[in-house]
Amino acid sequence: MARVFSGIQPSGGMHLGNLLGALRNWVAYQHEHEAVYCVVDLHALTTAPDPAELRRNTVAAATLLMSVGIDPERSTLFVQSAVSEHAELAWMMECTVGFGELRRMTQFKDKSDRTEFVSAGLFTYPALQAADILLYDTDLVPVGDDQRQHIELCRDIAERFNHRYGDTFVVPAHVIPEAGARVMDLQNPDDKMSKSLESAGTVGILEDADGVARKFKRAVTDSDGEVRYDPEAKAGVSNLLGILASATGRTPEAVADDYAQYGPLKADTADAVNELLDPIRTRYAELSSDPAEVARLLHTGADKARTVAVATLKRARSNAGLLPRS
Repeated sequence: MARVFSGIQPSGGMHLGNLLGALRNWVAYQHEHEAVYCVVDLHALTTAPDPAELRRNTVAAATLLMSVGIDPERSTLFVQSAVSEHAELAWMMECTVGFGELRRMTQFKDKSDRTEFVSAGLFTYPALQAADILLYDTDLVPVGDDQRQHIELCRDIAERFNHRYGDTFVVPAHVIPEAGARVMDLQNPDDKMSKSLESAGTVGILEDADGVARKFKRAVTDSDGEVRYDPEAKAGVSNLLGILASATGRTPEAVADDYAQYGPLKADTADAVNELLDPIRTRYAELSSDPAEVARLLHTGADKARTVAVATLKRARSNAGLLPRS
């Protein structure tokens, strides 16, 4: 079986784009492959979050992953900082990646333009991300299209390390789902839906049904009144079609054939999304009522992850010339 790895930041409530672009695929992969999933709380430190809020968000993110359908008995689910090998291998990755490569990362440019303080961690973020992936001899990385550049850099880092020090890391491949891979903001359909940007066009996974319906009713479309899938010319309408298609297992083009007006399209998309979210909201409430069990599952997952991570780091240290631990 191939091994898959992916992680998500605990930086606030997850949204519909996370669900359709990544999390549903995580659930599917755990039934087909050996799956390793991680709440990447070390990455969240790049924004200097409030400590109490970070702890709450980390638990909430893990709970939501289980609510979406990640099975801790089938997958390895854990919190990044609980496995210290991530941080140690990240330094080795920083010593392998080039300054120019990091400087060209689109996400760094976008995020650094939006904040006054730019941490060194934000700049070297892809090196830690590469460590996350390479620690687990990962074959496949299911991510959204916005992470393609980072995964390509991870491959370059692995190949460079292997060339310098001998066969050490599995070189992973990225897998990007065709449908729903890039869910756009309902109010700003030229921008992807994001939990880091406060917007009335972001639909939270745990948002109540009435709130979801209101957001779709107010979704931005255009003035020509024609329902067709054309992301370049009709970004808002195409976003609705893509969401409805992903929620119902169809293609956007096929969905477009069913509509002549925007109103019914918005209403049906809202209904389909709420139908998708209802069981997740229910399961989240159940898990949240037993935080001790959530903590136990995460500790068990960290133990499972550490078994693999220790072996990979030992191999990397030896090949790079570091002395063995006493």
